[in-house]
Amino acid sequence: MRLSRNRMWGTPPLVDFLERLAAQAPRVGWPGLLVGDMSQPRGGPMLTGHASHQLGLDADIWLTPMPDHRMSRREREETSATDVVRADRLDIDPRVWTPEHLKLIRLTAKQPEVTRLFVNPAIKKALCREAGGDRAWLSKVRPMYGHNYHYHIRLACPAGQDQCDDQAPPPGGDGCGEELAYWFSDAVLHPPKPTKPPKLKPPMTMAALPAACRAVLKAR
Repeated sequence: MRLSRNRMWGTPPLVDFLERLAAQAPRVGWPGLLVGDMSQPRGGPMLTGHASHQLGLDADIWLTPMPDHRMSRREREETSATDVVRADRLDIDPRVWTPEHLKLIRLTAKQPEVTRLFVNPAIKKALCREAGGDRAWLSKVRPMYGHNYHYHIRLACPAGQDQCDDQAPPPGGDGCGEELAYWFSDAVLHPPKPTKPPKLKPPMTMAALPAACRAVLKAR
């Protein structure tokens, strides 16, 4: 989706993973994947938006089912994603949330390459409520600001990639207790307005990036 953003790039393991996930999705009643941002052609930080899609191991999957036809380029630019979170941000919107949303996220989380999925806290609440007795996969599903139109997949470092460092594993348990309740506190949902304008972050420079990025820049 949004081909004009030119963020449809990833490492071979990510591309292979998405193709396999797309092939499995119809088995749980999801007709196909609408893929949002992956990474830039050569990776690295983006001028706007994501700070985490830098290694070619992350991808956003829209919470919008694929239509019954191959979408044109114009449709992929203009189609709006589905917001599945209620306006008060306390729960999912039952008018658009379906059992198939749960099944797709569960299918994704159970893939061995996946280390984390980021979803809106309201979506995590719905998953906790609807998961039933099979709950081990919920530990990978982490609440995060935004993410009410899509969920974010993060893969483990591929074997043999010595310069890729995995995050620490997520905490044990299903993450459905006090950890989740924090996201619905008044301090998070209705934070006080800052009394002073926030300081702008300095622009990213090559000095802040790994040395390997210089080789990529020189190869252009």
